[in-house]
Amino acid sequence: MAGGAGLETLIAAAGGLQSGEAAEGRRLPPVHLWNPAHCGEIDIVIRKDGSWWHEGSPIGRPALVRLFSTVLRKDPDGFHLVTPAEKLKIAVEDAPFIAVSADREGEQLVFTTNVGNRAAAGPDHLIRVETAADGAPRPYVHVRAGLEALIARPVFYRLVAEAEARDGRLGLASNGVWFDLGAAA
Repeated sequence: MAGGAGLETLIAAAGGLQSGEAAEGRRLPPVHLWNPAHCGEIDIVIRKDGSWWHEGSPIGRPALVRLFSTVLRKDPDGFHLVTPAEKLKIAVEDAPFIAVSADREGEQLVFTTNVGNRAAAGPDHLIRVETAADGAPRPYVHVRAGLEALIARPVFYRLVAEAEARDGRLGLASNGVWFDLGAAA
């Protein structure tokens, strides 16, 4: 059921976020418990910059993007939008979310994503840093159930500026876990 019909069904079956309503503070649907039949693919792409596109056009309604983000699941065969009735494969160019801020709250570092998810770095929400082909760091934080957020460059630079040096490496602690951010200059 690829295309528009699947998109309409996803919107209806998932229930909707009303205009202006944030994902923050709302309970996420139990997508890990839903096992509908795979219905095919839908032409939705989450681009590297965190924007969501449908049939070649950006999805311009933030509430709709937030809604879709709540029914996003990563399975061994890729990323899917899942409802109790449908499972539609989508494309994700990098990470499905972007961490747009990071704030210290006591002993934890709390990231907020472009869709309003919050994740406190620690044992359940690890930070990892890859190195891109051009040598630039590609930092990620685990958000939920195998879904990660690319840490936005300004956020990462701020973290590096606040980092401590240990044994020639820069890093920071959150919830009792030390996260290595890279070599100290």
